[in-house]
Amino acid sequence: MPEQKVTPEQAQLQLQLYDLRREAKLRLARDWFFAHYFADSMEEGNKLTPTGTDENAYMRMVVSYWEQACALLNYGALNQELFFELNGEFFAVWERMKKVVPQFREQFRMPTFLAHMEKAAQGYEAWVNERAPGHLEMMRQWTQQMREAAKG
Repeated sequence: MPEQKVTPEQAQLQLQLYDLRREAKLRLARDWFFAHYFADSMEEGNKLTPTGTDENAYMRMVVSYWEQACALLNYGALNQELFFELNGEFFAVWERMKKVVPQFREQFRMPTFLAHMEKAAQGYEAWVNERAPGHLEMMRQWTQQMREAAKG
């Protein structure tokens, strides 16, 4: 049962986020990201997404889309319960990026890089662990299997 009432504006914004996810270029970027982006350092990330390549654009599209969505969540424009129920993908993106983020923040002196996604991921982790214990561990195992398969 929802903890807070969802306003019509929040519902409309949630539907708009979904509609944007279906845009062809973003769908292509999301497909690439989940099939190929496995980086434990900025160096590995840069090898996967060299500047000026489609891969770099795909990574930036996925990351910026979810950072914006999480900013809307963190500022209260979206209902947290509804967002978490409908959007686990942002957490999977954070899981792929979280090892690279501290290096990026330091190198570019940008302490807020992906801060909205990080904050939302922390909330989501607590939310999921309360409602579906073990889910995140299974997701992490599945991601590791994907990583190993991508290595060939």
